[in-house]
Amino acid sequence: MRMSPPALPRRVAAEFIGTGALVAVIVGSGIRADSLSQDIGVRLLANAAASAVGLGLLIALIGPLSGAHFNPVVTLSEWWSRRHEDGGGRDVLAYIGAQLAGAVAGALLAEAMFGRAPGAWATESRTALHLLLGEAVATAGLVLVVQGLRHIGRPALAPVAVAGYIGAAIWFTSSGSFANPAATVGRAFSDSFTGIAPASVPAFAAAQLLGMLLGMVLAGVLYGTPRTAGEPNAPRARRTG
Repeated sequence: MRMSPPALPRRVAAEFIGTGALVAVIVGSGIRADSLSQDIGVRLLANAAASAVGLGLLIALIGPLSGAHFNPVVTLSEWWSRRHEDGGGRDVLAYIGAQLAGAVAGALLAEAMFGRAPGAWATESRTALHLLLGEAVATAGLVLVVQGLRHIGRPALAPVAVAGYIGAAIWFTSSGSFANPAATVGRAFSDSFTGIAPASVPAFAAAQLLGMLLGMVLAGVLYGTPRTAGEPNAPRARRTG
């Protein structure tokens, strides 16, 4: 028997807490790695491993409450793909607001945990075109993974699949796979290994939104649209939410 979803305030709280915890893991592991090694490869490996494990655990824990989006790109793409079922985007703004607030809170918490003065702006500029291309690719892949799991009826694989993809994308993309506008904003509040200068945030966010669109197009090519999924002789996509 399928349980009804929690009320919106509880889901919004879950998104705030989950996004905050995720950004605290990303930023905190970056600060720790930076203090333990001068080898950038070792630092990246430690940060990627901690980020992937933390993300997987948070998806498993919070997924039954809010869907564990933790990311405006995921929220927007999921809303768009379900718009005919859900009848509107009434929860989208609430989710995105909670994600942005949670990301900033998580970054400030990480800074405070390591005895650093919270609120220092990041100074790492990330405006090169190849970095923006990498960020678009990273985000497209994330959206394709999320949409693909829904289409094939395997949502239970999300903790492993999404976390595994992000861990890999941190290494195979030039941008380090932020793939999350909320986390990007939060990371601007940490002048550390994982930070991004505020001036670089708009371009990164634009690349992420472009990647979201690309990921949705790829999902449509591979799995079809809701309309084609219901046509005769076409495989029917199962609702997994």
